[in-house]
Amino acid sequence: MALHQKDSVRDDLMDDVYASADLGIAIPKYRFPQQEQRPRDIYQIVHDELMLDGNSRQNLATFCQTWLEPEIAKLMDECLDKNMIDKDEYPQTAEIEARCVHMLADLWNSPQAANTLGCSTTGSSEAAMLGGLAMKWRWRQRRQAAGKPVDKPNMVCGPVQVCWHKFARYWDVELREIPMEQGRLIMSPEEAVARCDENTIGVVPTLGVTFTCQYEPVAAVCAALDALQAKTGLDIPVHVDAASGGFLAPFVEPELAWDFRLKRVKSINASGHKFGLAPLGVGWVVWREAAELPEDLIFQVNYLGGNMPTFALNFSRPGGQIIAQYYNFLRLGREGYRKVQQACYDTAAYLGEELGKMGPFAVIYDGRGGIPAVSWSLAEGAKHNFTLYDLSDRLRSRGWQVPAYSMPANRQDLVVMRALVRHGFSRDLADLLVADLERCLAYFSKNPVTHPLERAEAGGYSHA
Repeated sequence: MALHQKDSVRDDLMDDVYASADLGIAIPKYRFPQQEQRPRDIYQIVHDELMLDGNSRQNLATFCQTWLEPEIAKLMDECLDKNMIDKDEYPQTAEIEARCVHMLADLWNSPQAANTLGCSTTGSSEAAMLGGLAMKWRWRQRRQAAGKPVDKPNMVCGPVQVCWHKFARYWDVELREIPMEQGRLIMSPEEAVARCDENTIGVVPTLGVTFTCQYEPVAAVCAALDALQAKTGLDIPVHVDAASGGFLAPFVEPELAWDFRLKRVKSINASGHKFGLAPLGVGWVVWREAAELPEDLIFQVNYLGGNMPTFALNFSRPGGQIIAQYYNFLRLGREGYRKVQQACYDTAAYLGEELGKMGPFAVIYDGRGGIPAVSWSLAEGAKHNFTLYDLSDRLRSRGWQVPAYSMPANRQDLVVMRALVRHGFSRDLADLLVADLERCLAYFSKNPVTHPLERAEAGGYSHA
């Protein structure tokens, strides 16, 4: 009997994973399965499907970090079961989150870095919405105190990422987005001030515009708002969307005034999982001083044990990304971040120079004065036998994901490509990309495109 039992399970123990019964049938994909399966077989099924995804290291569309030190992976594994919102059960994770907030307040020159308020979020989009909510609440409090109506709030910004469109729609705020024009693709102080009135909850410049990667002129916008206040009495605050630039400018351009050194800047959001070098899933929002965050936006929760203040759109969240962010702060410091980011800028500048040498292209942004990246269009006034959508599609055959997209209003006629240079994208990889671009141009020269691709056919990349 015992020998018979061993023989009956021998196949299950010894079979090659691809010879197993589990992998010999089609697994249900859109209905819940009836039976359990062996873990190694299901792992292999899921693992194999993921091979169809692109290589994240070659994804030059994303701003998000795709290369991490192995120690970060270890810390993430150790924190898989930690819920960062449960500060009574995981007090040290809560303490580390608080340390990160004050480190960022110090990095961004808060006058009360040791005592101001801030919090982690799932990303910069949530952080931006929290900053916007605080602006709306402060504006409403001022209006109510003056006995004025609060039914028509508006917010002024340049060409923004979709999170601000969501904020405006979800919280009933008119979004006065400055459109692009010929010769101006970002916010200008004059255009910003022209859209401000007594119902403006705040102006939001972007330190690294998604579409072109340029920094908007925060100091000049603040100066224009100072002049507006002197003339009209309107005191309009500024929230800086530093999703990318917040982890770049302090290290590479420390003399650039964009942060709490400007008194009109009341809050800043940034993305830890972009140029903050943390794994996906962490953002930050910090207020200039504790008084800038209205108290009635903070909830007190006691059902996890202890009395816990919370201000966020999400509740339960993993703690690993915060721990990884703290690791980077300690591991790199100001010196290390400067070295990492400067290497990215050097590679971006090199890539911009090489693109400028290629006849068909006009470089819009060359990696200087914004995010380490390049953006380019087809040169005007010349006939081209391909579109940038065709080029984007052709590059995918070598694994590169370089987006082609049209600009928002009023420059929908302008189609550009953009390549982000993140930590892990080396000069050698840049050379390989340049070589593949040249091969693509040679291919189009011999094989002119007769049916150019449109946006929807070229991969569907969209900022929305």
